[in-house]
Amino acid sequence: MENSFENLISSYVENKVGIAEHFLTPELSDHLIQNILNLNERSLLTAAGIGNSDKLLYDGAIRSDSIYWLDKKHNNVFENEFFKLIEAFILYLNQSCYAGITGYEFHYSLYEKGDFYLKHLDQFKSNPSRKFSMIIYLNADWKLTDGGELMIHQNDIPQKIAPTLGKTVFFKSDELVHEVLETNCPRMSITGWLKRD
Repeated sequence: MENSFENLISSYVENKVGIAEHFLTPELSDHLIQNILNLNERSLLTAAGIGNSDKLLYDGAIRSDSIYWLDKKHNNVFENEFFKLIEAFILYLNQSCYAGITGYEFHYSLYEKGDFYLKHLDQFKSNPSRKFSMIIYLNADWKLTDGGELMIHQNDIPQKIAPTLGKTVFFKSDELVHEVLETNCPRMSITGWLKRD
């Protein structure tokens, strides 16, 4: 586990974009995928908005995915396992990098065929509490033709990252403009932020 934590942090320090290929175990990934599919079947995912609670807007021309917020109150055994992993990573990050992270928030994200999210930053102008962004991908057998890459714009050089199963991406929320390219098939992830209030 600490190897994947160190891979994520060291690649972030080197490139401002941390990537770890096996942050989640295959077993946990499978259970979280099933959670998303079950939520979607029950129509419990909702259209994703833009902005924070003070100025939340819904504009399908900018962002068209659906989300469901994770919460310990759900008492879902696999989400709780995910939370334990995130809390262990935060402890490691704080001890090794003095990051001062005090909280987190995560949601499931489902992009159906044709969905996308245009260029944006993850930190709100009115609330700087989001310090690091994390995206954990849940897509088995993803192919180049499936699209849906994360495109990070850094120093005018775009970097495409395929949303393959188990891969986790980590970067500063106020630093890197990024987008999700149009996907050609359903694309699943857990997306969230490590916060300092």
